[in-house]
Amino acid sequence: MAYDNTCKYLAEKFPESFIQWLLPLAPPTPVEVLKTELIQEPIRADSVTFLKAGNQILHIEFETRPYSQPPLPFRMLDYYVRLKRQYGGCVHQVVIFLREMVSEQVLVSKYEDGETRHPYQVIRLWEQDPNFLLSSPGLLPLATLSKTSEPRQLLQQVANQVATIEESKQQADVLTCSQVLAGLKFEKKLIRQLLRRETMRESVIYQEIHEEGLLEGIQRGIQQGVQREASLVIRLLTRRVGELSPELEAQIQSLSVEVLEDLGEALLDFTAVEDLMSWLAERQS
Repeated sequence: MAYDNTCKYLAEKFPESFIQWLLPLAPPTPVEVLKTELIQEPIRADSVTFLKAGNQILHIEFETRPYSQPPLPFRMLDYYVRLKRQYGGCVHQVVIFLREMVSEQVLVSKYEDGETRHPYQVIRLWEQDPNFLLSSPGLLPLATLSKTSEPRQLLQQVANQVATIEESKQQADVLTCSQVLAGLKFEKKLIRQLLRRETMRESVIYQEIHEEGLLEGIQRGIQQGVQREASLVIRLLTRRVGELSPELEAQIQSLSVEVLEDLGEALLDFTAVEDLMSWLAERQS
């Protein structure tokens, strides 16, 4: 959830930037971050942001993977109905996929069931021109994941733009977020080289972690996140191929978050438990 939380922080810290990007026809009016009671699933709360500009509401859903329970298209319809009921007005919904992937699920931009059809906008960051993202401090971290034929040059551009931010706290926050999101695409060595850690220590995010004494708990939190991810993948696999043996469940629970996310995408093509076993064997070879 670190990537989702980072994007949520950016959207709520720089709401005007996201409105200009995703809702360019919105009237020139103050943007309000909505703290609503719409979210019923606590595990999903960190990746959803609601912004209000005039009579228009922008619902942003940040995703690193295309699968979930309930499925993403159904969630978008559910949020739309609840937003419409509570606020009225125009509701514009955007799903932003952060990590590049080849799954057909990232091409889905509507919910369909019988005569019900609900469309929403889908943005695959790896297909986005970086120029607009590079022009706004609040969008710079997302620029690290945008379209480029020169990845190192793109990361250098982000670093250069971050360096032009005059307010030190804002600069540190944007740098920290850029480091986090760049981890989806770049090697850690390159990130450390171009996005230096010295400035990150000025970040309010870093300071909050430090002051609250949470640094020692980071690894524990990461492990808990891995366990939740593994539990979700096991549930999806059980529905897809049937009950798993204790040995297979233990093997899945030992996987890293990155491998679990790959498995979560691959399982959409599984038809039997043998497919899972073959996939795991290939990853170990």
